[in-house]
Amino acid sequence: MEKAWVLATTFGRKGGIYQCFAPLIEKHFTVIPYDKFVVRKEDFADKIQALIVWGVNIKVDHDLLQSLPNLKIVVNGGVGVDHLDIPLINSFGVKVSNTPHVVDNATADIGMGLMLASARNIVKGHNYCKSQESDDLLEAYLGCDVSGAALGIIGMGRIGYKVAKRAQGFEMNILYYNRNRRLESEEKAVGATYCKSMEELLQRSDFVMVVVNLTPQTQKLIGAKELAMMKPSATLINISRGLVVDQDALVDALQKNVIRAAALDVTYPEPLPRDHPLLSCPNVIILPHLGTHTLETSKVMVERMVTNALAALAGDQPPDEVKA
Repeated sequence: MEKAWVLATTFGRKGGIYQCFAPLIEKHFTVIPYDKFVVRKEDFADKIQALIVWGVNIKVDHDLLQSLPNLKIVVNGGVGVDHLDIPLINSFGVKVSNTPHVVDNATADIGMGLMLASARNIVKGHNYCKSQESDDLLEAYLGCDVSGAALGIIGMGRIGYKVAKRAQGFEMNILYYNRNRRLESEEKAVGATYCKSMEELLQRSDFVMVVVNLTPQTQKLIGAKELAMMKPSATLINISRGLVVDQDALVDALQKNVIRAAALDVTYPEPLPRDHPLLSCPNVIILPHLGTHTLETSKVMVERMVTNALAALAGDQPPDEVKA
């Protein structure tokens, strides 16, 4: 039986799924590399039934959708689908799926890692050992305690709640702000206190971790006004989407010591231009969006993408369908 055809960025190429995961997809599908497709559309377009999106390298626009008359599903790797125009895709009778739940633990882990790295000057300490400029540790290397500190979580969904579970092990005072308050039993389970306003959370927290989805309402959720509400000794951690934080305002706040530091897994754009002022701030840690970037999590994400694609091609509802 002939395998169904899927379109994807070339395995192992920039922006593509890593080569080590290719067998998981090729076991079920004939994969048409995107760079080959754009040169010979007429040879492939009619047969392609699924589109695999890993990152933002393939632009799923009107022209692409129109060129794929038998497309049944756009399968996205990861939770965030802000780069996909779901109403447009659905208007072509095409479903959209993502990979929720799979990424929760790895993303919560990177949030805790960033908090610890920033608080305890781990990157600075590593660079000190490499440079060996002095045998003396300077006052500038003094960090701040995480244990017993106040952690404010903005966005107490699945990932935010997992962060709270981890922070509980550090005996942190956990505060959270969310559109909907969690059940009292859920709050008690992690020792979290609900803040009725984001302002209250910002004013009380030593560490503020942003864990929200990117929507029109959350774009630049953290700007100059919000940064000014934070303690001068506080650290901002962003593991959601870059556009949730106003980067110009953040640069200004870091340069003027409005807040102590920032630790970012996400920026806009990604990666930042080499001359971006954030990269020259000594009180910021920036990662290249490593939140879900582990062997185990990436493997499960790819497997979940395959499950969603197979369901759609069989005429069933994908288990992780995202609707407009």
